[in-house]
Amino acid sequence: MSFGTPLALLCLAVVPLALLAHAAAQRRRRRYPVRFTAFSTLAAVADGEPQWRRHLPVALFALALAALALSLARPERTIQVAVEEASVVLVTDVSRSMSATDVSPTRLEAARQAAESFLGKVPDELRVGLVAFSDVAQTLQTPTTEHDAVREALATLQPISGTATGAGLRTALDDLKIRTAAEERPPAAMVLLSDGSATDGAAADLVAAEARRLRVPIYTVALGTPDGTITLGGRTLNVPPDPEALQRIATESGGQAFRAEDADELDAVYDRLGSQIGTKPEQREVTVLFAGGALLLLGAALVSSLRLGGRLP
Repeated sequence: MSFGTPLALLCLAVVPLALLAHAAAQRRRRRYPVRFTAFSTLAAVADGEPQWRRHLPVALFALALAALALSLARPERTIQVAVEEASVVLVTDVSRSMSATDVSPTRLEAARQAAESFLGKVPDELRVGLVAFSDVAQTLQTPTTEHDAVREALATLQPISGTATGAGLRTALDDLKIRTAAEERPPAAMVLLSDGSATDGAAADLVAAEARRLRVPIYTVALGTPDGTITLGGRTLNVPPDPEALQRIATESGGQAFRAEDADELDAVYDRLGSQIGTKPEQREVTVLFAGGALLLLGAALVSSLRLGGRLP
């Protein structure tokens, strides 16, 4: 929370002054006791008044004054708003190692579910595309605001052979159709999810360097555990992820690298990326909320004072 006119917060000094005035009034009232000769009889027939009934109207009035003083200071809060015309391409590894079950139910299915969750949480205005790569890369959906089309493309993912990461990144960068690094153009990014070493590592490094020049960060996610295995031709093969290679791609492009060893971690990564890519922080004034609250509290103070004490506070 911040304030557009912080000096107006000095008006909060009115609150303790009002409370002091109330306390002084209570002391003056106690100087004039009612004379009643049969005091024991009065105590027996009169109900004791709870302390809160006496102080509730004043407390509500003090809160109303505080809310009004805060509204004069023009309070602001930071909210996340959609980035206009931003684009992101999900670049998903569909190599055979993605069929490993160390990430339940399989690496590929966990990736699909996390991507669908990502689509459900990003703003509708975010343009999302999908590229799948194995030994070759293929655009399954160019960037679009029709997120259901991306979901349909995700449903077609099947593990194949090869890990041509460079080809996948090149295809995604081409799909973004960015030709300049000008600051005024809409932001764009790529999310690379893979679980193995690239078979065209040099090409991946070249694309990462170009992405940095164009101001298109690549966020990488290394999926899987070092103990992941697949069965191929009757043999069991170890298929650990390669986080170092993905870290290098992220660093070269100006992005960030993440690791996910289970489906929950992958969901958390995609949630974070959705917030980073699809939204931006913006200050919004909320003066009307405090002013409205002050009016409600003032009304409550007046009503409670009339009903409980028969007078205004």
